[in-house]
Amino acid sequence: MTTDPNRIQPSELDQLPDRDPEETAEWQASLDAVAKAAGPHRAAYLMRRTLERAEGAGLALPKLLETDYVNTIPTAAEAAYGFDGDEAMEAKITAWNRWNAAAMVSRGAKYGVGGHIATFASAAWLYETGFNHFFRGKEGDGSGDQLYIQGHASPGIYARAFLDGRLTEQHLDNFRQESGGNGLPSYPHPRRLPWLWEFPTVSMGLGPLSAIYQARFNRYLTNRNIKDVSNSHVWAFLGDGEMDEPESTAALALAAREELDNLTFVINCNLQRLDGPVRANFKIVQELEAQFRGAGWNVVKSLWGTAWDELFQLDTTGALVRRLREVPDAQIQTYQTRDAAYIREDFFGKEPALVEMAKLLSDDKIIECFHHSRGGHESRKVFAAYKAALSHKGAPTVILAQTVKGFTLGKGFESKNANHQMKKLSVEEFKDMRDLLGLPIPDSAFVDGQVPYGHPGADSPEVRYLQERRAALGGPAPARRVHPVAPLPAPADKAFAAFDKGSGSQSVATTMAFVRLMKDLIRDKETGKRWVPIVPDEARTFGMESLFPSLGIYSPKGQTYEPVDRDQLMYYREAKNGQILNEGITEAGSMADFIAASTAYSTHGEPMIPFYIFYSMFGWQRTADQMWQLGDQLGRGFLVGATAGRTTLTGEGLQHADGHSPVIAATNPAALTYDPAFAYEVAVIVKEGLRRMYGETAPGEDQNVFYYLTVYNEPMPQPAKPEGVDEGIIKGLYRFKEGTAPAADAPRIQLLSSGTAIHWALQAQELLAAEWGVTADVWSATSWSELRRDALEADAALLRGEERVPYVRQALADAPGPVLAVTDYMRQVPDQIAQWVEQDYSSLGADGFGLSDTREAARRHFGVDAQSIVVAALAQLAKRGEVPASVVKDARERYGL
Repeated sequence: MTTDPNRIQPSELDQLPDRDPEETAEWQASLDAVAKAAGPHRAAYLMRRTLERAEGAGLALPKLLETDYVNTIPTAAEAAYGFDGDEAMEAKITAWNRWNAAAMVSRGAKYGVGGHIATFASAAWLYETGFNHFFRGKEGDGSGDQLYIQGHASPGIYARAFLDGRLTEQHLDNFRQESGGNGLPSYPHPRRLPWLWEFPTVSMGLGPLSAIYQARFNRYLTNRNIKDVSNSHVWAFLGDGEMDEPESTAALALAAREELDNLTFVINCNLQRLDGPVRANFKIVQELEAQFRGAGWNVVKSLWGTAWDELFQLDTTGALVRRLREVPDAQIQTYQTRDAAYIREDFFGKEPALVEMAKLLSDDKIIECFHHSRGGHESRKVFAAYKAALSHKGAPTVILAQTVKGFTLGKGFESKNANHQMKKLSVEEFKDMRDLLGLPIPDSAFVDGQVPYGHPGADSPEVRYLQERRAALGGPAPARRVHPVAPLPAPADKAFAAFDKGSGSQSVATTMAFVRLMKDLIRDKETGKRWVPIVPDEARTFGMESLFPSLGIYSPKGQTYEPVDRDQLMYYREAKNGQILNEGITEAGSMADFIAASTAYSTHGEPMIPFYIFYSMFGWQRTADQMWQLGDQLGRGFLVGATAGRTTLTGEGLQHADGHSPVIAATNPAALTYDPAFAYEVAVIVKEGLRRMYGETAPGEDQNVFYYLTVYNEPMPQPAKPEGVDEGIIKGLYRFKEGTAPAADAPRIQLLSSGTAIHWALQAQELLAAEWGVTADVWSATSWSELRRDALEADAALLRGEERVPYVRQALADAPGPVLAVTDYMRQVPDQIAQWVEQDYSSLGADGFGLSDTREAARRHFGVDAQSIVVAALAQLAKRGEVPASVVKDARERYGL
């Protein structure tokens, strides 16, 4: 058989014996002849017809999107990938890391803090091979590679950091015991261990999604000439069970479409999820292969170890490959735990050819193959897979590496359905593991039944090898670095001051005010290029289409077509260096974009200023888990919930009516949530946000926060900015309009309102004075949650013996009468501050489901319109005996309530 000199990559079929090479060559020659005589399309057509005929005839062929259940890279081709390490030394290093990972979790078990052992045990070589040969550190270009570590594998990463001297035994003994300030978080949590972890991944599904958008954002930075990070590679380590999460596969097509060959997924296919087999009756590897191939990814399967080579050489009829293709995952797991006799009968006994093959195999050989020999457990096979991934151009790569969950932990762990919940080994099991790994740990080291940590010594050959490898690759990994970057210069005041005079008679929605502010800030010569506008396909809804021609929409392809609106002023312009990330209908993808941009100050030493604008109802409600991820990853930027409120989005109905996003936002410690009523408030909040996150900070002030602003689509006249209100806007409350007393002894009430609700409060102020003789002061509560946060801090200070009065109490100290709070959200939003208000306190809000109607009708339905506020205010005053009770009834009847 002649070898085709044009075929660069080896075929997985090369490892299967060909019983008639001449016949194979004839078929190949026929195909070549058709292609030459009739063209490649005719050849492709005939091949498809032949495959259809084969399928119709019942021939056992893999589906077009699948290959056989064998390795993509045959053993004979591994040498071509140039493994350059010391296998024996790397095996010793991996053994120490396996031991210490298991010891750390087992030692902590006596405190009941838990931990996971089996995941790293299965994936050890997947990580160690990368750390020894591939993962670039940050000491070179400041970026290095980005590593998304599987959350349950964290003990193994800590073990390696212990071996290389970055962690001590005390650290390991404080695994999952953080309250003392010197502990290790359970999973990759940058906020808890910011010098080590870069990316939080244990909320399953978010790691793969974020990895794709991180790789994409790397290209964005390079294409926009912010920083050349073309050498950075994103590695995402995932579990096969994790791939069931919809977020795990949500952006596969994006990665392929944009040819993100700077991205590699490594899926640890140990065939087990948390409770048992991943695809008990099916094959998860084949399913994932088809899914990724269908999405346009390059797929590399590393399933079987070298011990299987002999079996494949004996497979002259293809019976072995057919059998591997049909055995379901759960049965593969069963073979892992059963003896050779069972495997002979159940696996080999199904077909005469396999029965004959089994006669040539010893029991030891069968046990070696079915119990131990997996592609993910051999450094050379993992190395070849990684090298193939980096060599492949034009598409991302997924490596499907088959392993055994709990590998090397003994019969009590390996492939057991319950091993995810098993937290410790007995002393005897540890001794068996020690002997298996060949570690020089004497029995005398086990004191009082406690397993010891193991370390070969700071100057040992193992540690020197490890450190030399990391030095050659650019320093330790994983590692998070915050590069010393000068604060960004503040934009000129002109952009913010433009809103101080108000809009006169012109009605302007706060959404439009925010977009106008962004346009001005993006023009700033110093910082304008650092803004990253993100929108999930409704830029026109938010009035952002004017940014299309000026900033461009990012596309790595540029614009390969003539846009239909090219002759218009605000035409749809895509560009390779475009600044806008217009993501399509994917809030999850947009949030992943935001996270990548908001942490670029650490990942790449380039502070970027993302603002992500979205329907407020489809933000926190849909992607709150990613907001937690954002806070954990110490991201900075502006989230903007537009078309906010339960009654402002006319006609859209229940699912579009946001009455609760500030409640969800208030649960996130990193989120600073504001509900501005006026354009000048938006400007003050954004200016303060830029200072706090990107400028000069005050002592003890946390920069690692993000802002959530709710803005509205209801056009209203924007008032001029009163004097001296900036502090109140930032802290969350100030008196916007003092009431004029109709009489010297007129009853008085304080109306606190936020967002669009302030307009109803102002109407109610007029009605109370004109029709009921009541004076009302109207306050703008720009942030209920910041008022609450300040009050909680004041309470904590009091417990420490410090005298401190909450700001909300200070602001309302001289405000007479009861307090009535009103918002376009559920009452839980303003009720956040109730316990710190000394006056009688009540609230109005839009509780319940939304509905389709006019704004006026919706507000009457929820009881938050001006007339409803008047009745509620009178009721509060009647309780205090300041107005007759009959007045409340009269008001209800007058307003038809």
